[in-house]
Amino acid sequence: MIEKKIKCPSCGYETTIQGKLGESKKITCPKCNKKGFFEFSKQKGTKKITDNPMMLSVTSLTKSFNGKKAVNNASFSVHKGEIFGFLGPNGAGKTTSIKAILGLLYPNNGQILIDNQNLMHDEKKIKEQVGYLPEKVAFYENLTALQNLEFYAEMKNANKSQCKPLLKEFGLADAMDQKVGTFSKGMNQRLGMARAIIGNPSFLILDEPSSGLDPRGVVFIREKIKTLNEQGATIFISSHILSEIQAICHRVGIINKGSIVAVDDISNLQNRLQLRPKLVLTLEKIKKDFISAVEAIEGVFSVKQEKDALEVFCRKDVKANVVLTLSKKKAKIKDIQTMNPSLEEVFMRFTEADTV
Repeated sequence: MIEKKIKCPSCGYETTIQGKLGESKKITCPKCNKKGFFEFSKQKGTKKITDNPMMLSVTSLTKSFNGKKAVNNASFSVHKGEIFGFLGPNGAGKTTSIKAILGLLYPNNGQILIDNQNLMHDEKKIKEQVGYLPEKVAFYENLTALQNLEFYAEMKNANKSQCKPLLKEFGLADAMDQKVGTFSKGMNQRLGMARAIIGNPSFLILDEPSSGLDPRGVVFIREKIKTLNEQGATIFISSHILSEIQAICHRVGIINKGSIVAVDDISNLQNRLQLRPKLVLTLEKIKKDFISAVEAIEGVFSVKQEKDALEVFCRKDVKANVVLTLSKKKAKIKDIQTMNPSLEEVFMRFTEADTV
């Protein structure tokens, strides 16, 4: 995947989009709603995230509890400047892997390098550049939000002057002198994110960052993660909200029953599983020759009728041909929807069995 910062020619709004070489992407400006296309053409010097050096390298990680392997010979890597999603069902080994990466437990076997430094040998130095948001955020409830942040800033040898701006940045300006024991779950989560970025760490590990947040809070945290990444932070996210992972991650790793079963960008994983986009065309009336005409198009894999709609599984580049063919057959099209394969489908396929 390639990232590109683009500017709307109408209002000047800047945003970042992702795509593959040669892909033409339809874009709608989030500010003025102007529509257009951007082509990811191959240019000299085009650099992919995966061309960057490694921020995290996990090799043959194994950890057992009472003779049972929670993580079994797991290997994966995260590149500098990447947002990497770490997925798996409950009990798959996600938390054990994260704790090992943080040096909170020691593996039975394997090696963990962070920014090319061995965690076993340089743990203190490494932790200075790592920010962490745990799944279950906890603070000193008898202290205020500001007192809590200043305490953690002191622990990280960071400047306390950044604490108030951080609280304002995360929407807690009016609550900075309020005791954390009175905070809602969403407020605690925002405070946890503020704590994670004290000292401007280059590597962030976020475990369920959207947990307990309302929809507005989810969007806020998602945009904050994107901003931190644009500012240079490498971000490792574990989350059960697969739509969020799909929206922001460059690549994902999937762990199942302690083993890594897939590491790649979502598009490549969809291709490996041969998941195809579905074109749903609602027609005024469906005739048999409509179906046979669409089935005859090269690149169409299957056609299924559902009441007054045709569900067409096909390659992306033949969708226009499907519509054109139906139009030539005098079909009256009432509605068209494209349903691309989701990360949820990828996740279910890779975790429904031991291996794929």
